[in-house]
Amino acid sequence: MEKIKIILADDEPLFRKGISLLIQRNEDMEIIFEAANGKELVNFLQYSSNIPDIIIVDLKMPVLNGVEATKFLQDHFPGIRIIVLTNMHTRAYVNNMVSLGVSSYLVKDTTPQELINAIQKVHKMGSYYNEGIKRVISEPFNSMAKKKISRFSAQLLTKREVQVLKLICRQYSSVEIAERLFLSPRTVEGHKSNLLQKTESKNTIGLIVYALLHDHVDLHHLMEYQ
Repeated sequence: MEKIKIILADDEPLFRKGISLLIQRNEDMEIIFEAANGKELVNFLQYSSNIPDIIIVDLKMPVLNGVEATKFLQDHFPGIRIIVLTNMHTRAYVNNMVSLGVSSYLVKDTTPQELINAIQKVHKMGSYYNEGIKRVISEPFNSMAKKKISRFSAQLLTKREVQVLKLICRQYSSVEIAERLFLSPRTVEGHKSNLLQKTESKNTIGLIVYALLHDHVDLHHLMEYQ
């Protein structure tokens, strides 16, 4: 069985070791590197051929913080999925990291089971957001994001694209969407590409925000499929 390769980046040694032990108790996961700051993380990725599937990163770290490290990762390693695990959970921090395209945002008081669940969901589906974070990213307090998204009328989307969008929000993979809509996975990927272009979204999270703001899905409906 191929394991999910994970890097931990956190400046608290005791916390980092505890998370490492928790994760490595799962047979389908392995920690390939631990970084005490963003600089160590970046250096490892630049000089190692062992590229992770997921990076779990704290935001408040010395030398190079998690925000700047995430920007670097999105520019140079866009295929790596990022889970934020931090004590910094104001609306500004959450929205900033979501806009950067992180796959999940967890607060350090989360349960061990939720962290493991988040890793599995991010690896399989591409994203995981719990009820609290979903409420934050769906609220219209971020007027700039709402203004940008609302420029695009829902009329721009075809009926089929809306169907695909709703299933994406329910975290179905392209193969699963194809089976439900009797399409080929390649056709589904084409619809997803069109959705990203029409809504000017960078990733799946952007599509979820668009769907919420345009009432294609509601928050309660979305949570039923978490």
